[in-house]
Amino acid sequence: MRVLVTGHLGYIGTVLYPRMLQEGFEVVGLDSDLYRGSTFGSAPQEVETISKDLRDVEQTDLEGFDAVIHLAGLSNDPLGNINPALTYEINHHASVHLAKLAKAARVKRFLFSSSCSIYGAAGDEYVNEEGALNPVTPYGRSKAFVEEDVSKLADADFSPTFLRNATAFGASPRLRFDLVLNNLTAWAFTTGKVHLKSDGRAWRPIVHIEDISRAFIAILQAPRALIHNQAFNIGRNQDNYRIRDLAEVVVGVVPGSQVEYADGAQADTRNYRVDCSKILRDLPGFNPRWNAKLGAEELYSAYQEIGVTLEDFEGPRYKRLDHIKMLQEQGSLDSSLRWTSSAGE
Repeated sequence: MRVLVTGHLGYIGTVLYPRMLQEGFEVVGLDSDLYRGSTFGSAPQEVETISKDLRDVEQTDLEGFDAVIHLAGLSNDPLGNINPALTYEINHHASVHLAKLAKAARVKRFLFSSSCSIYGAAGDEYVNEEGALNPVTPYGRSKAFVEEDVSKLADADFSPTFLRNATAFGASPRLRFDLVLNNLTAWAFTTGKVHLKSDGRAWRPIVHIEDISRAFIAILQAPRALIHNQAFNIGRNQDNYRIRDLAEVVVGVVPGSQVEYADGAQADTRNYRVDCSKILRDLPGFNPRWNAKLGAEELYSAYQEIGVTLEDFEGPRYKRLDHIKMLQEQGSLDSSLRWTSSAGE
């Protein structure tokens, strides 16, 4: 199977496509590589790449593929909040346009990397794929809009699937430190304090990026009838945690660390507890293997190996929003997040 992976040089992509290659897929990536200066440890594995902004994709870029895995987009709430219109332009409109081009190019399957953040302020009860969507940020709303619009394109020849990933964690060549377990472990390693910016009572499902990768592969390999125009929560029920409980997991892994609450810490409006029974029931090929403790141990080991500092993960080297601002201040990116001629493009 020949597969185009958009955003393959990001946090999830740099773990996903090497695993796909091992599984025998023929993979081509498409990425503008905004975070080329944020590589954590070893550089991403080389693969055939279309170096292009998602908004500039043409039908010819998609011809000859059996499937598209669509990861590309602005990747978190702070980045999405700074310019909501740009978030919708890239995450929503460009994503729907990509799906339409894929359908016109006769691509059979379209796997969209959605998010459990579309449940938003769901409360303390478990919510499954049939539950109400209540996103509270531009990022979450953009994911919900894509699902709604792309699902309408489904027909006998075009089969979209929506992977609603729980909050990701785990080491990656393009590591993100804004994700909760990655962040808490980094605070513990660099300062000895597991720093909570909220009151820690909100629920959050988490899933390792290797298990997200297993889900994408399982869906690519599944019979069409099982995945056609379906949404799947990606994770396991036992991996729903209150943020404060995740903090205690980190304390148990990083020697000498302790929980610290930020001054004025308040409740997080993003609060959702997700039922992941569907994918485990319907796709026996999906076998997740990670939990919070294993993830914190992996991250702690990676931080030791690289020698992460507080300045690294709270500054422009790895922090997504600050890295973008730095590139703009340098004149490498314009206000629309396109590379400028001075960036050597």
